Amino acid sequence: MLAGNGMIGSDVDPEEEYGRSRLGDAWIRSREMVLNGLAGALTTPVINQSAFEMEAPAAEDLAANLKMTLDDLKASAMDECGFVVNYAVLGNSPAYAVYQRECQAALRRFKPDALPGETARRAFWINLYNALVLDAVISFGVQRSVTEGVLGTFSFFRRAAYLVDGRRVSLEDIEHGILRANRGNPFVPGAHFTSTDPRWAWRLPLDPRLHFALNCGGRSCPPIRTYMAEKLDQQLDLAARAFLDVSVEIRPEKNQLWLSRIMQWYSRDFGGREGILDFVVRYLPDDERRAYVIDNRATIDLRHQKYDWRLNSF
Repeated sequence: MLAGNGMIGSDVDPEEEYGRSRLGDAWIRSREMVLNGLAGALTTPVINQSAFEMEAPAAEDLAANLKMTLDDLKASAMDECGFVVNYAVLGNSPAYAVYQRECQAALRRFKPDALPGETARRAFWINLYNALVLDAVISFGVQRSVTEGVLGTFSFFRRAAYLVDGRRVSLEDIEHGILRANRGNPFVPGAHFTSTDPRWAWRLPLDPRLHFALNCGGRSCPPIRTYMAEKLDQQLDLAARAFLDVSVEIRPEKNQLWLSRIMQWYSRDFGGREGILDFVVRYLPDDERRAYVIDNRATIDLRHQKYDWRLNSF
């Protein structure tokens, strides 16, 4: 069952501890070296590598500036709902130049643990993830899909990275190591960070609603929004409700509930079948679909839609 604020589990996932004891930190280090090598991450400079040096701003100031700049990026080159991006316009926009000049550079010395509490940190990492996706699509010259590359999505999400407090942090690190409580990519066994990795201290308790706040650059992804600490709980509720409203389909003739592929990939984040149904009942609008799920919960067949990885561009 989900807690009142959407959290499940504790700060350290039991499966992370199991994975560490069974696989060992040495195995995780070897795995990451191999996967990063195959993905090209070891030879791809971090995107803010050449950002000029500047004095690190206060943590809350950078978080606020990141949110404001991401709002400006949205206004300059995205549709009103945040589903579609004009990357050509974005890359030449004044807002993007400001982002590169101010946010990119400041991240190099930014200390995320200086933010006041888990909520502020979660909002910061969600915003940074969404900004990094935009930045990486432009920097890498992605034209058709973020699945381009030797390892498909693995290549993009491992190559796309910033220096944060002097440490390399990729999209893969933000999502699986930090925002998912170090649970690790669902297609890769074991925890994401080793216990000796300094970034391990940045991990946050899992909130499954984050899956509807992260935009991965594909057409089936949730829209790009910005998040703020003081409103994060309400914003994540809204993101979950909005995404389920447009993605859930009932096929009563076959007793089927069709969901986004996201809920299959991250099934254990939601608590398996029963947790997924709890989540759907909680966040689906109070319409005939929700009533059908409640009435047929014991027998309904969960199915998942094909994911459209084409670039979310005009």
